[in-house]
Amino acid sequence: MATRVFIGLGGNQGDVVAAFHSASAALAGLPKTRVTAISSLYASPPWGGVVQDDYINAVVEIDTALPAEALLEALLAIERAHGRDRGTGLRWGPRLLDCDILLYGDVKIDTPQLQIPHPRMAERAFVLIPLAEIAPELTVPGLGALMPLMSRVSEQPIRRIAQGIAHVYQPQ
Repeated sequence: MATRVFIGLGGNQGDVVAAFHSASAALAGLPKTRVTAISSLYASPPWGGVVQDDYINAVVEIDTALPAEALLEALLAIERAHGRDRGTGLRWGPRLLDCDILLYGDVKIDTPQLQIPHPRMAERAFVLIPLAEIAPELTVPGLGALMPLMSRVSEQPIRRIAQGIAHVYQPQ
């Protein structure tokens, strides 16, 4: 049985749009997985106090029968294929591609390797706005309906830079 999952994509180095396209295609190629929606692209200032370029972000919705831990391993492999090693570099430093599981169905997971819902998603416009674009009816486990959470991030600078799926992933 497939689970509805939302994945955050982010990056601010190199050709981020091409990296998103490649990551989305890799997601679509995972066993028992189907990409069902991809948000527009959004630009926002970086987090964490490291001086760097603005980030580009999007949210991908998939249906998958992969367990959350297997999906996480697949996302880490996709990041590595794009040159990212989470064991090196600054935590909130520049990168070509970041892939985070935001929501995995309606479950809550809290292990050293994986926290779902993503622990800081309700604090970040670059997560909530693209998520609301593709799933406005969503309820976040432990936090409630998505749309009221938007008021938490209403003052954060963010701008849409490209609309819709055509800018990120073209199904074959």
